[in-house]
Parts: sequence; structure tokens; C-alpha cells
Amino acid sequence: MTEKSLEARARRAARRAGLMATKWPGLLGTIDNYGGLMLIEPVSNCVIEGERFQLSPDDVIKIYREREARAHLSEDAEFSRRES
Repeated sequence: MTEKSLEARARRAARRAGLMATKWPGLLGTIDNYGGLMLIEPVSNCVIEGERFQLSPDDVIKIYREREARAHLSEDAEFSRRES
């Protein structure tokens, strides 16, 4: 998989999680830009992960999967409470 397609996949995963994955088009290698991605919560415009653009596309996909797993666990717990 090419870097561009992997990055697109990471952006789609972030969007499904209700987040926005972005890159800073500024100078690479500066103190606050490691050339990776940052996850932003679009409603409040708060940084969730990757304050220095240090996330790789694989990191973004991993964060999405963790958030999905937590969401399913909380749904299962809610369902169990209703059944009791």
C-alpha cells in the first residue's frame, strides 16, 4: 500500500470516529511538525492526539479501532443494564 493511500485510509478512519486527521503544510522537521498527522475534534477544534503532527497513518487507524472497541463495550454494558 502506498503512503498516499494509507494516509487516505487513516483520514477515512478518523472521519468514521467523528474526528479529523490533518497534516500541517508548513516546514517539515521544525520543532512542532514531525511530518505526520494530527487528530482534531471538529466541533470544538481541540487536538485529540498528535500535538506535534507525529502520528503515522497506522497510529490513526489504531486509535480509531480502540475508540470503536470502547464504544461497543459501552453499548454492551448499557444493553446488559437494561436486561437486568
